[in-house]
Amino acid sequence: MCENHTHEHDHNHTHDNGHCHTHTHEGHSSHGADETVALLNYMIDHNKHHGEDLHEIYHALESAGNTEAADLVHEAMHQFDHGNGKLAEALKLIGG
Repeated sequence: MCENHTHEHDHNHTHDNGHCHTHTHEGHSSHGADETVALLNYMIDHNKHHGEDLHEIYHALESAGNTEAADLVHEAMHQFDHGNGKLAEALKLIGG
């Protein structure tokens, strides 16, 4: 079980669910300020569209009587919104 892993630039990720994965930052280039703003704007908009898709899935599950699954999707929708809020805050801090 992998609960904690570290990258060469010293930030940790803890997974309560025991999910284990590795990733590197090889091949990632650093973005200039304009590119970072554009990328964050794109990601926020992209995530909003996924949020809309989740909303439709939520209603479909609810209509089908799959309330437990619908509740989980509803919770995921809120987490998407929360994540987008954090991205928007970051964007604001860098002048986007």
